[in-house]
Amino acid sequence: QVQLVESGGGLVQAGGSLRLSCAHSGSPLSLNAMGWYRQAPGKQHELVARITFGGAITYADSVKGRFTLSRDDAKKTVYLQMNRLKSEDTAVYYCNAEVVVGTEIINSWGQGTQVTVSS
Repeated sequence: QVQLVESGGGLVQAGGSLRLSCAHSGSPLSLNAMGWYRQAPGKQHELVARITFGGAITYADSVKGRFTLSRDDAKKTVYLQMNRLKSEDTAVYYCNAEVVVGTEIINSWGQGTQVTVSS
């Protein structure tokens, strides 16, 4: 099972920036994709950004142009750079890894990190 360790959340004013990091314990070759999801109070869990093994990146429409997802395979870490943060970005952010196990894909999740944007 892949272990995920997140860091980088916190409190920031609207318009500010934060960078989230997610370090994983698995081999990059065993990962179909990695990404970040978030859940705000009273709202559904939603995809923020995702990067596939091949490097294709998908962003939620609400964060396009503001957030940047990147990956460092040597450090086995995925980063989410969040700029021009808005109050509606306030949520618990969860790192996700889609781990290939045989013919199946198993989801692993981090513990979550709180991002609070004050207006």
